[in-house]
Amino acid sequence: MPTIDIEYKELQQLLNVQFNDDMEKLDDVLSYVKAEVKGYNKQDETVNIEFKDTNRPDLWSVEGLARALQGYIGQQKGLKQYCIGKSDVEVFVSRELYNIRPYIACATIKDIHLSDTIIRGLMHLQEKLDQTYGRNRQKISIGIYNLDLIKPPIEYTTVKPKEITFVPLGFTENMTLDEILEKHPKGCEYGHIVKCNPIYPMLFDADGKVLSFPPIINSNDLGKVTEESRNLLVEVTGTLHKTVLNALNLVTTMLIDRGGKAYTTTIHYPDNSNYSEKLVVTPNFSNHNMLLSVEYTNKLLGLNLTAKRIAELLEIAGLGIQEITETDVSVLIPCYRIDIMHQVDLIEDVAVAYGYNNITANWRELPTIGRAKPDQHLINLARDLMIGLGYQETLNTTLTNQETLFNKMATPQTPLIELCNPKIVTMTCLRNGLLPGLMEFLSNNQSVEFPQKIYELGKVTHPNQTRETKVQEDEYLAAVTTHPVAGFSEIKSTLESFFANFGVEWQIKETIHPTFIEGRAGKVVMDNQEIGIIGEISPQVLENWKLENPAAAFEINLQKVLDQKLKL
Repeated sequence: MPTIDIEYKELQQLLNVQFNDDMEKLDDVLSYVKAEVKGYNKQDETVNIEFKDTNRPDLWSVEGLARALQGYIGQQKGLKQYCIGKSDVEVFVSRELYNIRPYIACATIKDIHLSDTIIRGLMHLQEKLDQTYGRNRQKISIGIYNLDLIKPPIEYTTVKPKEITFVPLGFTENMTLDEILEKHPKGCEYGHIVKCNPIYPMLFDADGKVLSFPPIINSNDLGKVTEESRNLLVEVTGTLHKTVLNALNLVTTMLIDRGGKAYTTTIHYPDNSNYSEKLVVTPNFSNHNMLLSVEYTNKLLGLNLTAKRIAELLEIAGLGIQEITETDVSVLIPCYRIDIMHQVDLIEDVAVAYGYNNITANWRELPTIGRAKPDQHLINLARDLMIGLGYQETLNTTLTNQETLFNKMATPQTPLIELCNPKIVTMTCLRNGLLPGLMEFLSNNQSVEFPQKIYELGKVTHPNQTRETKVQEDEYLAAVTTHPVAGFSEIKSTLESFFANFGVEWQIKETIHPTFIEGRAGKVVMDNQEIGIIGEISPQVLENWKLENPAAAFEINLQKVLDQKLKL
């Protein structure tokens, strides 16, 4: 769970409330934003606050926290509007960055009066966004500079590792980029993000002075902000444009809350390149609209609220109201509320503002009796049949990688459900079949005596744009037999016995499949519908998995079999 350290007096001042060291009273207020006090240091008057909601980075500063709480304590209701002026600062982006770290967003802040407390809070927010929302700087990283030392326009480009030297923040000597990655603490921590590329991203001003080496470190000359700094440049670079824009809005609004005046920056992306937009003005504080159904709100909460009452509660939660009808409320969502993606998110804000303790618990009048889903007894039967046929069940992870699914199985790549931020290279996507996992299992267990006969029954995932979740999960069944004389006849006999005991009529139709030996592979067909594949594993696939014995296998979409059985 994210935690932040804030100065107790700062929160009281921004909220215009005195808690008088009563942490229980503060806890009650923080509950509106799903947070609680984890510690209070009376000596330096700092409070450690933990958030239960990890998808609201707008709360990770004392300014954002105060803004979110003002409606609940009766200080200010409705949407907080932020104004922004236009500046002549421009940023020019190199086309070479597209496959490295393609996006940038900037804002300038003028006439701000910084204190040591504000600077520490700003650095704390920057670090928290980099680590969490930015996935340890892989998705986004933030830089803040003394604007008075920078001569526009700014160039966001690439350089070779040994071409440039500059003094990194916190150091006193010039260093090459390679030296920074080896010697600077931030270089050692985040260097893996850029080391895979032959060229590195860099930010220069019009005089060629280095602003930063993103996402690693700012320069000590321009990237050092002090209490004397009156004008600032905020930049965010990253790999996802929307995430970059959101992070800039969060930092910029925090500085506006501290009295700064914000101005836009124009980003020029190269013509004749892969960038979809060529000219982007940042930041953009536009609100977006979402329609909230009164009926749906009352259905989920078990209440009987009018549209007007729902609108009042949403204003307490810091949201704006554009229009109210008997059936719907048109809600204005501010740029910093990046957590709101569905009506349910708005309904949660209604519930919090209404008060969970004010909702009367309604017990169901009719008793409900738990039971297995309709097809579970058929799934259990399938497992019993495979065990009866002499196969041992395995349970593999649903997370895998493209090397396992495609390269080692000698099959062409197909659309997958991939992870945005995989932690390890062996788990980057959801499996679209069970057979690769069984082959990997055999590869890791060659010391076990032969014959080896294994199967797995489990869910696989495919993209499906027609579904609400954009994915489809089906039950699959796969089995492999491997020993010195394993062949097509044996695996066909297994599948034949399985279907016979399952009460399903099926056929085999000859096919060509890269995983199997040509002439010894077939499509599994049921009711003129292809439901799987069966055959002898090709020598190339066996070699890919370092398997010495022949192997034969089948894999079927068991979900289609279950659906047919349930119709009967």
